[in-house]
Amino acid sequence: MSVESTEEATAAAAEELAEATEETSEEGAADGKGTSVSRLEEEGDVAADYLEELLDIADIDGDIDIEIRNGRTYISIAAEDDSEGLESLVGRDGEVLEALQELARLSVLSATENRSRLVLDINGYRKERAGDLQQIAEDAVAKVKETGASVALAPMSAYERKIVHDAVADLGFVSESEGEGAGRHIVVSAD
Repeated sequence: MSVESTEEATAAAAEELAEATEETSEEGAADGKGTSVSRLEEEGDVAADYLEELLDIADIDGDIDIEIRNGRTYISIAAEDDSEGLESLVGRDGEVLEALQELARLSVLSATENRSRLVLDINGYRKERAGDLQQIAEDAVAKVKETGASVALAPMSAYERKIVHDAVADLGFVSESEGEGAGRHIVVSAD
């Protein structure tokens, strides 16, 4: 198996796990089983320990920060200077970052027997990508306004699709996800 096909398989498996985790988490919220702050803090601690051990094994320097926002645990890894090691943990189009996030979620599941919706960011990649996704949503809406036709976007992760869905809704348009696995993408329309 080639490196590219291994990366694709890892990304596809991570995508499926992310979607299953989001569905399960949404069901739990609907059942009234809200996520307590102490549980989110525990998730953050478990994931941070796992990621710190990974950084030590890989001999990569990085500071880990844990934050609780909007019912989710956010973990950031950053270095004071530009670290090529951390950049390699982001990978092409964030594929390695997505896989590491799923591994961190699995470490939480293993330790706590609770599914986690934690979000991992490395060197601000997700923050920068969120800006790009906002622009993609705005461009798609502009094209729908101009042509009246639906616009299909490139495939993206569940987390990125959520950002685009929110941005499109804020602009007063409709979006829905279509496709399966690594080919899952958003279609933007006027109604």
